[in-house]
Amino acid sequence: MHDSITWVGMDVHKESIVATAVGHDSGEVRTRFELPNTDKGVHRLVQHLRGLGEVRCVYEAGPCGYHLRRVLEERGIVCDVVAPSLIPTKPGDRVKTDRRDALKLARMHRAGELTTILVPTPVQEALRDLLRTREDAQEDLVRRRHRVLKLMLRHGRRFEGTSWTKAHWRWIRSQRFEEENVNVVLSEYLLALDQELERIQRLDERIEEQSKTPELARQVGRLRTLRGVDTLTAMTLLSELIDLKRFATPREMMAFVGLVPREHSSGGRERRGSITKTGNAHVRRVLLEAAWHYRHAPRSDSRKIRKRREGHSPEIVEKARKAELRLHRKYIRMVLRGKRSSVAAVAVARELVGFVWDIGRS
Repeated sequence: MHDSITWVGMDVHKESIVATAVGHDSGEVRTRFELPNTDKGVHRLVQHLRGLGEVRCVYEAGPCGYHLRRVLEERGIVCDVVAPSLIPTKPGDRVKTDRRDALKLARMHRAGELTTILVPTPVQEALRDLLRTREDAQEDLVRRRHRVLKLMLRHGRRFEGTSWTKAHWRWIRSQRFEEENVNVVLSEYLLALDQELERIQRLDERIEEQSKTPELARQVGRLRTLRGVDTLTAMTLLSELIDLKRFATPREMMAFVGLVPREHSSGGRERRGSITKTGNAHVRRVLLEAAWHYRHAPRSDSRKIRKRREGHSPEIVEKARKAELRLHRKYIRMVLRGKRSSVAAVAVARELVGFVWDIGRS
């Protein structure tokens, strides 16, 4: 019976799990318990929950991941994971404890006021970790490059030309200093830089290999028909969004990646600001990077684009061509109206989401 459901909120930490169970009718506390977040503690948690009859559990997404949810689901216990940033809060509530948080989750879950997230399978989560590791490696590469450039600048060495070209690399490796300690520092910096480049190459090869698996090859191929979307971007989109069909409209997906404008309208006044920047920042980053490609006029003789579109249905290719023309026109129109190029790129990225949604769901 629906009225016999017990709603359980859990505050999950590295060391402990604090749970509070409330009844369906009154919302009053039925029981509370705190257990260590260990295998034995989770086993005792399962026993406690089974003793409550039909239960609906919930906890916030966090650094502990989805292990607890998967264990409970394997034991036949329904468990949801909610987005912490979308949990309603009271401005005047200044007391925060684990017990109060668990009670708040239980009562809000009972009232249907929590926003649950799509929990990836272990395979999907592993793929997402692979792509995020590649992103971390790229950030580390930028830091290592900056260290080399700042070392040169501190000693009055400047390269007249584009950084990190073959000529720049030859210039860096040819530098010698009077102080031997500086030569040692430069040697160590370059060694770390070479190691980071090798690490990125290994990750790229693994990502390329995964993109050709039967589960992903067709989706990756369709997304690659879009200008600015190659294998790495397509794999990031699929690993982070998991299933594009869960978005009923393109606007839902735009809001999910934080590319819709802020709004504070009231009393007949409409006030909109910059984009919300909420939701998945990894997807937002690759979409913005792809959007910059549309500042250039479409080229019908682009070999790379033609090769990526080979073997796909005329409908998919036509959608990609429509995106290429429309997004370039939008970028140019906004720049000619005096908008900053960065603002125009954000607007292009927002519309690009619609084409990704359409092609990815085909």
